[in-house]
Formats: sequence, structure tokens, C-alpha cells
Amino acid sequence: MELRHLNYFQAVAEELNYRKAAERLFISQPGLSRQIKQLEEEMGVQLFERDRKHVELTAAGAYFKREVDFILNHLEITQKQIQEIAQGKEGELRIGFLGSASNQVLPDLLQKLNSRFPKINTSLEELSNQIQVEMIQKDKLDLGFVRLASVPEDLEMRAVYRDTFSLVVPADHPISVDTFQSVGQYSDESFILFSSDYSNFYYEQILGICRDAGFSPRIKHKSVHALTIFRLVENGLGVAIVPTSLKEGYELNVRFMEIPAITQFTELSLIWKPENRNPVLGKVLSLI
Repeated sequence: MELRHLNYFQAVAEELNYRKAAERLFISQPGLSRQIKQLEEEMGVQLFERDRKHVELTAAGAYFKREVDFILNHLEITQKQIQEIAQGKEGELRIGFLGSASNQVLPDLLQKLNSRFPKINTSLEELSNQIQVEMIQKDKLDLGFVRLASVPEDLEMRAVYRDTFSLVVPADHPISVDTFQSVGQYSDESFILFSSDYSNFYYEQILGICRDAGFSPRIKHKSVHALTIFRLVENGLGVAIVPTSLKEGYELNVRFMEIPAITQFTELSLIWKPENRNPVLGKVLSLI
């Protein structure tokens, strides 16, 4: 078995089409078929179920794909790491985050990182909760900042920031900070919420705040981006409930009002995969 066999297998497993996989690899389709057959003979198992119209992974093939994805990704990481070392750098940390983490938690971490480990570079991607989980499981991210109640068993999670909730209204809304007592005062308003795709747990918390105030919110718009939500509020299309920390970093014509006397709070958590072999990860975890 050679590395090319793994690359060929991965292409077919992703495309589930020999012609498309061969075009992607710039080799002939018969040549690709021979390489896959060699691999199956070497492994002693059938990796694909195939006929003239369909190609599907067998159970063994599906397991092998997960392992091949890990192997090829780890080789790519290793290549980057040795290039960093050869250039006198220490390595790279790949971080996923929600927008709210960029206001306080993430800048604090990066300042500590630059102070303690100036040779560590970071790659930052703003991503949804679920995509961060999936990328960390596949070793395509090292750390993630999420708002989730739990994560799969192969990941670790540590709460790093507890936040209150605030109501966001247009700046000229007649209910002011001084007269704001309960979310129930807004029961007749349209609401703009983070989509449940952002975090179903978080979405249910927002609905719970409204239920506790005696009403079910009339949800007019949903988005996974805070700026979009704030722009809609600014233009009078509704009100929103968001983590209080999101009020930092936006210069918009809206008013944030922390919601009093509620039991709900939201936590920003750090997640990572203990089996991650990036040598930089252990150093950074000590800073959290």
C-alpha cells in the first residue's frame, strides 16, 4: 500500500463516482479502478459496492474513509509544522469561534499567546457551533469557542465565560432603560433571533425567557450573524435577545438593555480533541 492508494481511495469515497474522481486526480478511469482493486486486494476486504449506475461505501469502506481522512489530514499538518520549524517558527494553532468570542475572550487569549509564545501563529475562522465540532473531530481545527450544552464523547469542553442576556431594540424605541422591567413589555413586538442552526440549546433558552415572561415570541426573522440581526433591529424590523457581551464592537443605532431577574444565562465554552497531536495545543490550553 502506498500513499497514492489512500489519495485515490479518498477521492472515490468523496465523489462516489469513478469518472469524477479520475478527473479530479488527473488519471484515467480504468487506471483508477485498477488502483482501487489493488488496494482492496491488499486489505483483503471490499471497500465499495458498485454497479454501472451506483458506487457506495461498504461498512468497512466507511470506517476506512474516516481513518484515511485522519491520516491524510495529519500528514498535511505535519508538513506544515516541519516547514514552520525549518523557518524558525514554532507552529500554528487553528481556532474556530463564534462572533461573540471575538469581543473579549478571543482577544485576551491571543494577547496571552503573543506574550508567552510569540512564535506560534494562529489561523482564525468564524464558524457555527456544529461546523466547529465536526472540524475538531476531523483534526481540521485545534480549538473552538462554542455555545453548546454538550459535545460528543471524543471531545473535551470547558466553560470560559458566563454571560447574561440583553434585549436589543431600536435606539428610538419608546421603552427606555429606566422603564424597562421585563421582556413581557415586548410581547406584541416581532422578534429577530439567532437561528436554531446557530445552537438549538441557545435558541431554546431564548424561547424559555419569553415563556417565563408569559408569552410566546412572534419570530419574524432568523439569522446566524449578529451584525445582520442588529441591522434588522436598527431598521425597525423587530427586537432581539442576545448575549450581553455582543454589545461591544458594534457602532449601530440600537440600544442594549440587560434583562433583569431571569434565571437563564449563556456560557461560552472552549472545546478540543484530547487526541489532537498538534504540539502547540498543550501550550495554549495552559493559558485558558
